[in-house]
Parts: sequence; structure tokens; C-alpha cells
Amino acid sequence: MTTDQRGYFGELPPARFNMARYCLGAAAQATPDKVALIVGADARAPGDRAERWTYARLDDAVRRGAAGLRGLGLEPGARLMIRMGNTSDYALLFFGAIAAGCVPLPSSAQLTEEEADFLLADSGARVLAMSGELAIQPPPGVRTLGPAEFAALRTDHEPLAYADTAADDPAFLVYTSGTTGQPKGVLHAQRSAWGRRPMYQGWYGIRPDDVILHAGAFNWTYTLGVGLTDPWANGATAVLYNGPRDVTIWPVLMEKFRATLFAAVPGLYRQILKYNDLRAFDLSSLRHGLTAGEALSAALLEQWRTTTGRELYEALGMSECSTYVSSSPSVPVKPGSPGKPQRGRCVAALPVEGGEEPLPPGETGLLAVHRSDPGLMLGYWNRPDEEELVYRGEWFIGGDLAHFDLDGYLIYHGRNDDVMNAMGYRVSPLEVEHCLSRHPAVAEVAVTELAVREGGSIIAAFVVPRDPDEPDGLDAAPLLAHAHEHLAAYKCPREIIFTDSLPRTANGKVRRRDLAQWRR
Repeated sequence: MTTDQRGYFGELPPARFNMARYCLGAAAQATPDKVALIVGADARAPGDRAERWTYARLDDAVRRGAAGLRGLGLEPGARLMIRMGNTSDYALLFFGAIAAGCVPLPSSAQLTEEEADFLLADSGARVLAMSGELAIQPPPGVRTLGPAEFAALRTDHEPLAYADTAADDPAFLVYTSGTTGQPKGVLHAQRSAWGRRPMYQGWYGIRPDDVILHAGAFNWTYTLGVGLTDPWANGATAVLYNGPRDVTIWPVLMEKFRATLFAAVPGLYRQILKYNDLRAFDLSSLRHGLTAGEALSAALLEQWRTTTGRELYEALGMSECSTYVSSSPSVPVKPGSPGKPQRGRCVAALPVEGGEEPLPPGETGLLAVHRSDPGLMLGYWNRPDEEELVYRGEWFIGGDLAHFDLDGYLIYHGRNDDVMNAMGYRVSPLEVEHCLSRHPAVAEVAVTELAVREGGSIIAAFVVPRDPDEPDGLDAAPLLAHAHEHLAAYKCPREIIFTDSLPRTANGKVRRRDLAQWRR
């Protein structure tokens, strides 16, 4: 902990606060004709062909969409699930629902129909907004909105005033891996947007003239926050891409739209450097890059610096509180560390075995954020048992191990549980194991994360075959196909390792941390 003050010490949000109004209202009044959003679908088409939204137009469309949703009978607090690609409709629906006091659930376009059905049922969403290519059959009582229906909502209604919500009222719901193997909903308050204010200078060094290009998808809090919420709250321009995910398009987009900030996971930076000659592009507008979602290796940091002459600022966060530790233009990068707690935040390492007293510098413990932080979630959706596990007195504990050095920099030591990291997404091994165990060729299975290079890892499944003498008994292909049929691509194992048995404790529990050394 870098301050003697116990608790959040930044500026607190107003009692009455609406996240959508906070992001759009001021800029719509002050700079109505400024471009707020650019969405491109063809990286190599002229820049003027991209979809562009001014703040005035965006504000109007969001409030008309809010009126349309209320016109459907959605009361404040009602859930709306969004199943779309990175389109402007996605952004308009997300903020339109919040403007109406409803609770949007942004979901990944990569989810299978089975996974989407679970989120729909678990959240109790009454409306499902989806694009044609991602259409699913909802249960009775759930209304569907396609692009045409949503367009009609925005044209058939007069703009609605932003809902007069309290700072602690629900704003949106996102799903992440749970300890039971089933995804759990993380419910965020309206104040969560205000809780991001320490990032503005504590990570971005953001300015109103910034053009921020984010490489992620809308369902991810990293993209919703860095790619939309924060640029708009600061009167900047957000650029999003909705075309084929070829790694060679990112420097093209940076050059075309004169991006000043670029945000991605470390793995994508690695690919950009590997498959592009960045010297062939005009990246003079780029001040620096932003990265989060997984640890940034010192080697990758140095390669980016050497190649581009630009800095790369890392942040550490989680779905429950977004980012809260970072480097920035005002916090020098220390290779091997994601940075320091952002100004205003109260962050500590607590003893693993229990207790609420922060550990001194140099001692490793569970990374904790004070419960008074306005960026912290309201709680887990209908998961009181999981909620109980993450609160310790006045602290929220996310499951990360870390220590602080004498200079106040955080040194990350990985997870204290089995949760894996797949390109920035948290994935429960239980969820993957449950899927693979249903395949008839599998007798037992255990899943873990395997390091394949510095700063890079894959999801691997260790499988005890039901009958290894069968022709397909040791064939990984049908198991991988089964996984892709039932799980989002980022959850699927990249490698199947067949083994005669699994390492277990004396009580019979699988020792996942020993799997990397466990071979047939």
C-alpha cells in the first residue's frame, strides 16, 4: 500500500449519476460537431468511407434508443443482452440501455449458442439484441431485436432525458469465469465510469484531441472502458474496427486514422511486431501504446520501444474493478512491473492465510483493493457463495499474488487459484474440463495453462483416454472439434496431451500445477 490512508482517497462521484450522461452529455453540449466515433470495416478503404458519428448525433441516437427501449416496456433495472459484432449498433444499444436505466449485458460474438443460452437464462434478460449472423432461438418471453428493429427504435421515438439514476444503481452486467466452472455475472454500478477517472492520467495521459484505436471486442470491459467510455468522457475520438482480424491491418489503421493511442493485449503487440515492418508506416501521430489483459514481458517492451521509438504503458486490472495499477507518462515504466496503484486508489497485498493488515514491501500476498473504490463492482449476479470468497473485511481480493517493492511498484506473481488467462480473457479450467468430459473417448481430463515462451501461454488439456487401444483413442482432432462446438474459441485448448493418469493429492484432488511436468 502506497499511502497510510485506508480507503479510496480520490474524488467521489455525485450521489445522482448516470454513466451514459457522464460519457456523452457534456461533449454533446461543448463540442457537438466533433467526431466521437469512427467504425471501419475495411482497413484498406479510404478513411472517409468509415462510419462517423459526431457527439451531437451520438447523444441523440443514444437517447432515442433509450426511449425506444422504455417503449418496449423495459423498466429500470431490466436486463438486455447484446449479441453483435463491433458495430455502432452495439455501442448505441449499450449506452442507450444505460441511458434508460436498464442493464445491458454485452456478450462475446465468439460464444457458442449453448454458451449464449446460459447467459440469457442466468441473467434473466427480457430482450435479446442480435445481428443476423449471430442469431439464436431465445426462450418464450424474451423479445428479440435485429438491426432493423433497433434502427426503428431510434427513429420512432423522441430523445429521452438520461435516467435520473443513483451512483450505486446497476449500470451493466458482464460475465467472467467462476469458481464452479459456470460463468458468473459481474454487476457494475453507474459510478463505475467515475471510478475510471484515476486512469485518465494514471495510465493514458489522455487529452481531448486524442484518437484512440482499440483492437478488442465490445463484450470485453477493456474495450468498453478504454475504447469507448474513457475517450467519450474526455471528449476524445474512439476508433473501432469491424472487419477481418488480420494482424497486418493494425498499423494500417493507426496510420489511416492518425491514432494517438493504441490499445491491445501484449500478445497482439507481439504479432504486430512479428508480421509487420512498422518502418513502412507513418506512425508519427502515435504518442504511446496501452496494454492490459496479460503480463507484458520485458523483452516485448524493449522490442516495441526499439522498433517504434514509443513507450508502452501497462495496466493490471480485473473484470470486477477494471484497471487500478499502471504505468503512465507520469509514472515511469519499470520493466517487469505493471506500475503503481493509480492516484486515489487504496491497493495492498494481504496475507494469503488470512488477515486484513497489509503486508510490508517485499512480502508477497493476495492483491486487494479497498471496498470504498468507486470502480469496484456491486457484486456477483445471484452468486452469494462466490461473493463471500472475494471479500475480506474492508477489502476485495481478486485472487492475484503480488508484492510491492520499495519504490511502490507492484511485482506480479500470477494467480492464487487455477483460473487461466487466454489473450486477456479469464477462463476457468472447470468449464473446459466439463465440456471435454462429455466426449465419449475421455475417461478423465484436467486443464491448465502452459507457458510456451516468455510472456505467452496456451490452454492445454491432459486427457486420460477411455480406451487407448481404440483407433481414435489417442486422436486429438475429435476432442478439439468437440471443444470448438461447445465453447468460445478463446476457451478452447490449443493442445491435447494424452496421459495414463493425472497427478492427484492424497485426497484425490487433481494437482493442476503439476500438470506441466506430467507426461505419458
